[in-house]
Amino acid sequence: MRKQAAPPSVTGASPGSLDTEGPAKSPVQKAWGFLRRYPVVVLTCVVLLGTLVLLQFGLDLQVRVLASAYAAVIVVVRAAGMVRSLRAGRWGIDLLALMAIASTVAVGEYLAALVVILMLTGGEALEDFAQGRAAHELRSLLDRAPRFAHREGAAAVLEEIPIGGVVLGDVLVVRPSELVPVDGELLSDSAVLDESSLTGESLPVERSRGQLLLSGSVNGEAAIRVRATATAADSQYSRIIALVEEASNSRAPVVRLADRYAVPFTLLALVMAGMGWFLSGEPLRFAQVLVVATPCPLLIAAPVAFLAGTSQAAHKGIIIKNTRTLEQLAKAKTAVFDKTGTLTSGRPLLDGIQVAAGAGEALGAQRILQLAASAEQYSSHVLAASVIEAARAANLGLLPVQQATESATHGVEAVCDGQRVVVGKAGLVRSSSTGFREAVLRSGQLAVYVAVNGNYAGALVMKDPLRHDAVDTLARLHRLGVRNTMLLTGDAQATAAHIADEAGIGRVHAECLPGDKVTTVAAILERPVLMVGDGVNDAPVLAAADVGIAMGARGATAASESADVVVMLDDLSKVALAVAIGRRTVAVALVSIWSGIGLSIVLMAIAMTGYIPAVTGALLQELVDLATILNGLRALHGADRIRGD
Repeated sequence: MRKQAAPPSVTGASPGSLDTEGPAKSPVQKAWGFLRRYPVVVLTCVVLLGTLVLLQFGLDLQVRVLASAYAAVIVVVRAAGMVRSLRAGRWGIDLLALMAIASTVAVGEYLAALVVILMLTGGEALEDFAQGRAAHELRSLLDRAPRFAHREGAAAVLEEIPIGGVVLGDVLVVRPSELVPVDGELLSDSAVLDESSLTGESLPVERSRGQLLLSGSVNGEAAIRVRATATAADSQYSRIIALVEEASNSRAPVVRLADRYAVPFTLLALVMAGMGWFLSGEPLRFAQVLVVATPCPLLIAAPVAFLAGTSQAAHKGIIIKNTRTLEQLAKAKTAVFDKTGTLTSGRPLLDGIQVAAGAGEALGAQRILQLAASAEQYSSHVLAASVIEAARAANLGLLPVQQATESATHGVEAVCDGQRVVVGKAGLVRSSSTGFREAVLRSGQLAVYVAVNGNYAGALVMKDPLRHDAVDTLARLHRLGVRNTMLLTGDAQATAAHIADEAGIGRVHAECLPGDKVTTVAAILERPVLMVGDGVNDAPVLAAADVGIAMGARGATAASESADVVVMLDDLSKVALAVAIGRRTVAVALVSIWSGIGLSIVLMAIAMTGYIPAVTGALLQELVDLATILNGLRALHGADRIRGD
């Protein structure tokens, strides 16, 4: 039985998308959607256009009243939010923009005020558009959760009930390929379940009567009976959802890049504006300086660069849900990896064939593989698909099977091409053959044993291999400044240590439950921390990390929805590329910010002399904005050339 990955969902995650679902919208619908989302931007454009039209008819007084009243309303409304931010200790670059609007209105430069308003609101709209907020982060996780259960009533009649109606002691029937609805005790003799999305274990697990089954596990190919030992609210899947919500809500906010320069730039602008007023004795000079000091480059530089960065990432198959994630990627110091399906392929492959002495040698390794794969066609054995794929990869045709009998969870006996073949666990093959010997295995390996005509033939050694690009990815991350690495998995210590050693990972934490992973990541001192995973069990820790990266091409939707970054391709190297894009984007944004600050200071110095009228200053500031935008667009490319320190 193979693990089937849920299709990745990027609802709400596509950068800049107003709506990513449903039929294509007409231009009118798109315009209406833009108006509803950014009403102040649209209204400012209308007021500015109306002002210019009315001036052509000589209505100077009416225009002055209209534009000044509109600007005053904007200042009052925005000032209330600004005061709340200042009380909370958050000093934003927007404060200088509001002061510029207020001063230009006070001295009658209403056109300049409207231009500044347009730049202020337009920059915010651009930032919001770039980051494409993921408002429905947990929807797919909740959609996947079990909703109904089949309760066994009188005379073994099944009734379908809401999962919330399950009480302790209820006997439930879980059909093939269904999710186990609540934690429960297995009443059937045996069961094969896929727990990969819960525990990270790549191989389906076998349970026997009396053992505990976890909610969210996927049942195998036979219906089973389960006695509920927990309600839906207290079961494993619900606890994982709660962990995701708690971790998401506990994240510390990231300060907007431009706001870090707010205090020094604002103080410098006020000092220069005050000096201009003092030296000239004209209040107009104060407004003229503040207009060219309006921090439009700061308001626009980072959003444009981030929009370009997220666009470049999307073209590379990387969805970055929030533009502030790019800053965290650029500064990342630690990378934490899940094992199964992330560092490894998540699907066992043939690692070798150990041929037994005697009869086995006569058959040969290829013949053993061919016979085993032929028998596995009629098996629900947990590794049957991998054995068949190995035979096909070796160009071995599958033989006709005259008879096949499966021993549940143990293996299969079949007559293939006139030979009696037994494939499966050691116990089954030992009891069916002579000359049996245990296979010699290393950490991370397991064996499928084969007997032919009553004689032990050998063992197929299987392994969940390290991804071919894992070592190169970790090396590039190290060059990019991510110097600390950790493997965090629910697998056994020996297996985890073996994979970590192959990949070159420094620290290992094995046999972890979802809650343990969250605690471990929270304790890491070298931050920001990247967490890379793919299963439901990774969802809480992806939400708790500074940057959660989900391998969405094969991973569970829960991981994709709780992460900040989703790699849409089955390519681990995209993790390093995401970090490189973050570094490139932030570098471009900083160049834009500093060049904008430099040009603004030059214009302020000239405005202090009175040579730049307010409206002219606003238009000159637009040229600075244009230069900032053009520079920010450089983040559309170039990340592939970044190799790190």
